[in-house]
Amino acid sequence: MQLLLSKAFLFLHTTRTFSTMAISTSSSISLSSKPRLKGVIFDMDGTLTVPVIDFQAMYKAVLGHDEYLAVKSKNPSGIDILHHIENWSPDKQRRAYEIITDFEKQGQDRLQIMPGATELCSFLDSKNIRRGLITRNVKDAVDLFHVRFGVKFSPALSREFRPYKPDPAPLLHICSTWGVQSNEVMMIGDSLKDDVACGKRAGAFTCLLDETGRYDAPEYANIEHQPDYKVSSLVEVQSLLERHFELTS
Repeated sequence: MQLLLSKAFLFLHTTRTFSTMAISTSSSISLSSKPRLKGVIFDMDGTLTVPVIDFQAMYKAVLGHDEYLAVKSKNPSGIDILHHIENWSPDKQRRAYEIITDFEKQGQDRLQIMPGATELCSFLDSKNIRRGLITRNVKDAVDLFHVRFGVKFSPALSREFRPYKPDPAPLLHICSTWGVQSNEVMMIGDSLKDDVACGKRAGAFTCLLDETGRYDAPEYANIEHQPDYKVSSLVEVQSLLERHFELTS
């Protein structure tokens, strides 16, 4: 009798241990699974290219000093100048666009590719991960970037595509063109108010490029749309993707 009880206890103990191991293994597999990444969509100015446009000076030139301070105080994540001037009178709006275009042309003359951008694009190509681009700059600037640096993004949506960032429409358009879901792509950019907001509203993963750590400031702590990831250089992105995502090859 005692022998039978011992065998029964051993069977129950072994079964329970096996069940626990199975649950633990299943849980481990679940926790280790990574989301599949099929595409990366980049911002251009300040992300793929070295920041050369003095946006603060541009906003002051368009708005005037007093209005600039007033608008800035109401927009802690940054000024959306394109949306701000949409309801201005035609003459005033035309003058604003002339100022913006002048600043952008000055930026084109000093255009430099961001360190790590070429290498990151080559890595994505090696994994058959699509590359797209969304910018609030004009098509001429995108064309110049493609020609000067020999790296192409498709689709590459510029300011001529409406509505522009931070509306999710351009990102969703790219996903539709690629035939992928928005939760299978990542948006990388240097702006919380434009790039991260666009990505989050579309349901994509987001990565904020913050070279100087300016978004560590307290005023950005309670911004509605926060990035999933943050890097200080494009050089860091490859290891980030390899660590957190399943990459097709």
